[in-house]
Amino acid sequence: MLSIFLLIPLSLMLFVVAIWAVRYAVRSNQFEDLDNASQRIILDDRQERRQVIQAHESAKEASQKETLQKQILQTDELSLNDGDNDSLAETTKQEQEAATFDSDNKTNQ
Repeated sequence: MLSIFLLIPLSLMLFVVAIWAVRYAVRSNQFEDLDNASQRIILDDRQERRQVIQAHESAKEASQKETLQKQILQTDELSLNDGDNDSLAETTKQEQEAATFDSDNKTNQ
């Protein structure tokens, strides 16, 4: 009987604390948006992932454009130098002969 006098007031105090905790949660808008908070975490990750992918794609496109521009410039230079191929071949031959002459002189010394 003595334990009932202790347990009844203790349970009433726990009941009052629980009611106060629920009222506090409701007043501080803890139960307003239950679904979006959990989805927002996932959506934030997806949005960051999309931004990273878009950055990689734009960088890849930029590098592809640069390589295309370099190729176009090289083909333009080659088409302009078609008439100068004979002089170009002569200068490369002269450079090769000079290089072999220099290497021969170094080996003889």
